Amino acid sequence: MAKKILITGGAGYIGSHTALELLNEGYEVVVYDNLCNSSKESLKRVEELTGKMITFYEGDVMDEAALKAMLEKEGVDAVIHCAALKAVGESVQKPLEYYRNNITGTLTLMDVMKQTGVKNIVFSSSATVYGSPEEMPITEECPKGQCTNPYGWTKSMMEQIMTDVQKANPDMNVILLRYFNPVGAHESGRIGEDPKGIPANLTPYIAKVALGELKEVQVFGDDYDTRDGTCVRDYVHVSDLAAAHVLAIKRLLEGRPSAIFNLGTSHGVTVREVIAATERVTGKPLPVRFAERRPGDPAVLVAASNRAEAELGWKPRYTLIDDIIRTEL
Repeated sequence: MAKKILITGGAGYIGSHTALELLNEGYEVVVYDNLCNSSKESLKRVEELTGKMITFYEGDVMDEAALKAMLEKEGVDAVIHCAALKAVGESVQKPLEYYRNNITGTLTLMDVMKQTGVKNIVFSSSATVYGSPEEMPITEECPKGQCTNPYGWTKSMMEQIMTDVQKANPDMNVILLRYFNPVGAHESGRIGEDPKGIPANLTPYIAKVALGELKEVQVFGDDYDTRDGTCVRDYVHVSDLAAAHVLAIKRLLEGRPSAIFNLGTSHGVTVREVIAATERVTGKPLPVRFAERRPGDPAVLVAASNRAEAELGWKPRYTLIDDIIRTEL
């Protein structure tokens, strides 16, 4: 009998790609999402691409009664927790909203999982938990740092909640996936990052400029201590991230121990280089406007993903920024 996996926030960018990978690997998928920054259209497209059905519940992870009723009804084998507010810049402007949503949602989920006997969880965490580390690339042994924004602090606290619950309940299994900068879209072009309003992340913003939907690329800061003055990030394709979630679920269901994995390409790319790659792929120049640094942005974040390769058997298929950009357009 197929194992059943719940994805909180499963209608969103990473959640929908993960749902697709799980369905293709023979799992049953349940999605629980309040649709605050996503739509059911992405799930409909996943169903069309896979020829399989998703069980969908519209609900908020802070709603304990609804969450518990759903888990009792579905009897899932594991949870992938993607539900969270996720824009770094916005978190600086709206810290209370981020702490309330991300922390309370996680506390509620862990409590309800305990009440209903669900013992396996994969958490969509983030490289922001490292703050601005001194050494690059970042390994999992790198201490969690002084986070530079409320979004990062919520991810760090969510990790701590899960780690502490696991220590208190040794039959609970937790995998923390710390991913670097998710980018790209499914090779079909049917699903991708489609936020409501103006995108907060770089590559969908650039894509909208390239398609003429936005006027110019706004770059926050050109005076960082990097090779061209703009931030350096490790851009990892969303389909590669989705594949890592499937491997993490497999590990948990095999009864192997809790673990932390960095997910990135181990290759840093500057903002200027991403813009240049988009210009190469589209064959047209992009209007760029430089602005002040955005509060909470570290200068450099690059992953060491050796552990994920050794223990999960995970290796990114997309490693060149031009190839990643092509899937976005």
